[in-house]
Amino acid sequence: MTTSIEPGDEPGRRATPPTELIAEAARHPGGSVAEIDRTLISDPNGYIPGEAVRGMWKVDAIGQLTGEFQPNPSYGPARDDFTKLLATDHWLDWLGHDPAATIRESVAEIIDQQVPGATVRWMKITEEPRYLTAGRRAPDDPDSLIVTRAALAASFAIGVDSPSGRYDILWGVYSIAVVGLDSGTRARSRAWFDLWTPLDAAEQQLRTRIAEVEPPS
Repeated sequence: MTTSIEPGDEPGRRATPPTELIAEAARHPGGSVAEIDRTLISDPNGYIPGEAVRGMWKVDAIGQLTGEFQPNPSYGPARDDFTKLLATDHWLDWLGHDPAATIRESVAEIIDQQVPGATVRWMKITEEPRYLTAGRRAPDDPDSLIVTRAALAASFAIGVDSPSGRYDILWGVYSIAVVGLDSGTRARSRAWFDLWTPLDAAEQQLRTRIAEVEPPS
């Protein structure tokens, strides 16, 4: 949907709200409805990045658009957002010095393997990841734990450009497990890419998956 501010419009108002929002407004009396830029999404029923929202239209008590419009300051092309990964206090050193880059590069590699030449335009972690850590007691300090295995499941949304020019927004869960963390550079890892999968379901598989990764010999 696209609209523009008409000459003489007051700030925060537009002369003609999009007609597509009339029915939606009727379902939200006393609230507001979002105007979505469809050029920035691939499926109106799928994941919609926040940047695709042009703004919010106010709805009156009987479900009619008032003409009052609040622009979205973040409107524009979708951008990477790993806040929900990096804001955690959980130990992430096992993912390297830049955990966000590690995950993004791994996802981009998986996408390219599935559709050669496809690229990731943007990626967002949409929920706080779920974690699994295992280890053994330090022999000289029974109160300390030596971490030997770690895993996480992170829900994501990504914008993907295919070589044919098609743009798709995919969502699901990216999981990764690393074993042999106590063996330095000999540690081994494995990643899983589950499309259209809720985070709770992927978390339930972490224990099985972390056990599937062969430890270094």
